[in-house]
Amino acid sequence: MVENNFSVSKSDFCPEDIPSECYVNRELSWLSFNERVLDEAGNPSVPIAERLSFVSIFQSNLDEFFMVRVGSLRVQEENAFDACDNKTKMTASDQIAAILLRVKELEIKKAKIYEQLMGELEVHGIRLINFNKLSDEEGKILEQYFDTCISPFLSPMIVGKQQPFPFLANKELNAVVLLSNKNGKNKMGIVPCTNTIFKRLIEIPSRPGTFMLCEELILHFVTKLFTRYSIREKAVVRITRNADIDEHDAIDEDLDYRNFMEDLIKQRKRMSPVRLELSRKINPQARSELAKFVKISEDAIIDSGTPLDMKFVFQLREYLHGQNELFYRRRLPRPSREVDMRKKIISQIEKKDVLLFYPFENMKPFLGLLHEAACDESVVSIKITLYRLADKSKIVEALVEAAENGKEVVVLVELRARFDEANNIEISRVLEDSGCRVIYGLGEYKVHSKLCLITRNTENGISYITQIGTGNYNEKTAELYTDFSLLTANSVIGSDASKVFKNFLLGEVVESTSCLLVAPKCFQSKILEFIHEEIQKKAEGKEAYIGIKINSLTDKPIIDALIEASRAGVKIDMCVRGICCLIPGIAGWTENIRIVSIVGRFLEHSRIYWFGKGEDEKIFIGSADFMTRNMVRRVEVGVPVLNKNLRTRIKKIFESEMNDTEKGRVLDSHGIYEKRNKKIAGEENQNEKNTKKIVGKKNSVKFLNSQEFFFDQAYKVVRSVKR
Repeated sequence: MVENNFSVSKSDFCPEDIPSECYVNRELSWLSFNERVLDEAGNPSVPIAERLSFVSIFQSNLDEFFMVRVGSLRVQEENAFDACDNKTKMTASDQIAAILLRVKELEIKKAKIYEQLMGELEVHGIRLINFNKLSDEEGKILEQYFDTCISPFLSPMIVGKQQPFPFLANKELNAVVLLSNKNGKNKMGIVPCTNTIFKRLIEIPSRPGTFMLCEELILHFVTKLFTRYSIREKAVVRITRNADIDEHDAIDEDLDYRNFMEDLIKQRKRMSPVRLELSRKINPQARSELAKFVKISEDAIIDSGTPLDMKFVFQLREYLHGQNELFYRRRLPRPSREVDMRKKIISQIEKKDVLLFYPFENMKPFLGLLHEAACDESVVSIKITLYRLADKSKIVEALVEAAENGKEVVVLVELRARFDEANNIEISRVLEDSGCRVIYGLGEYKVHSKLCLITRNTENGISYITQIGTGNYNEKTAELYTDFSLLTANSVIGSDASKVFKNFLLGEVVESTSCLLVAPKCFQSKILEFIHEEIQKKAEGKEAYIGIKINSLTDKPIIDALIEASRAGVKIDMCVRGICCLIPGIAGWTENIRIVSIVGRFLEHSRIYWFGKGEDEKIFIGSADFMTRNMVRRVEVGVPVLNKNLRTRIKKIFESEMNDTEKGRVLDSHGIYEKRNKKIAGEENQNEKNTKKIVGKKNSVKFLNSQEFFFDQAYKVVRSVKR
């Protein structure tokens, strides 16, 4: 790290002196992010079909959170691992208790929003009902349907000495029934409700658009499955199991790594439960019995006022198909303003750097580049890192084409991309079969970088085309996530990228670079250096500035450096979509830090690292968030944006995001995310216009939905090109 004389010198600033109110626990911060997702489900300015999606996204997010984060904390707790959160000093037990309390609060909020949504859907001809709202005739029709179409395919069982409590698969629905017979003996019955044979949504024949969930139908007629017993209690249950497997704890050097990962995926399916959801409340005794059978603590039982699996909402969306006003306005990624697809792409990149901005611009220039490279006689090799890919990936097709054309194709496939392991294993086989050279990660470091290097042998010697991005090589998510992709012929960047790939093949990490940021050895240290350079500028009376756009902020060394910069008077703007362990606005500590989070139609995923203004400004994009795992346990790559026009474009994008009034929430000094336009315009629907002004006020206020604004710009560029 560069030594400087700061206005707040190292002797004056000590991270240990930072007050606890400057930090928030990462797990609780993540739950706050997921609440912002839930808020979109309850936002009347969002079309109702899209609000259904946000309810499901909230649930799937929470499922993964329990499987990974809570699962990891449970392991720490069970192993009496006493390490505390390095920012809030909370133990694993403290964090689990706080998480469960917060989740139970969010479940109450979700139930209210869900009930409101279902009520609004009735206006559009859709109803989800239970037996209390059926006529006698409709009840008889459903009973007949149950007897003929569902009951024959059910496998009810009673738990006993010869029938031990069954294994309940992760996230699958089961009806649990507490029974008693004539002799007063109590039993427990289990009925699996997840089945590929019958539909989840059952339409009432006499009422088109009116549905009942199959698990509710099963639960209603469960007495027909246990005829010798009376029903004491009944509920639909859903178990969430720990999925946080650390492959380094069990890896055997003598095993084939790909086969080992396949075995690990199977192991995940049978891990211990971390949450048990109930569709309705049951009495304390029944609750205790169920917890004992499932082998879970009673505090991890969550009462839900909504269906336990929300994926059915996408079927409801299909039913609404054709009512365009209930969906977001149709938007398609536009052609890049910087690339003419009718001309050679390599030649265009050699003339100037190209920046693609997804999903507002499409991925075609990069796909075209790969196909062009696959056929170009001057191309010697294509090297790329793959983390998450789309099904039937066009990226893979281009790499296979290149290998079949005799190019050297080196592909690092990270098999440890959580929940995408099986897909990546299959892709690695396809690539190997086509003649690509495939490697699997880098030992203890997960490779998360988005890096592609095309090496050419030209009349002037070796030349490079390098692509570095913030998002995965995935055509599907490129239409759903906001990301940057930089294409450049810069020789220094290409040389650094070549060094990264050489180290991959040697099983090593990069120790130093000329211009790239490369974790784990030279990313965090350079970010800290850039922060301290801004502190030094401020001490010298120069303009100092830091602008950061990331998904998550948890890394304590970087957080503490940002606090130090704030104390020195450096202005800091941050757009942090998800976890943010730093609290702004604390007098004397973080008062020069402003933090915004955007949750909207598209998932904010791009990363920008901006230091300084004017001639000294540095702007990077890259794959890394400011999290400890990204900084020290992964291979990440960031690239400087050297073209002045592209830097100007990125700055305008960042400033628009920081000023987003419609989807941007401002984090206050109490850790609360506040709506910008709440006091100005209440919950007024802004869908029709992305920007407008409130008239009749002394200072007019401009409303901005940054994502819609970027799409408007992309469409305007296309129209102007056509003219």
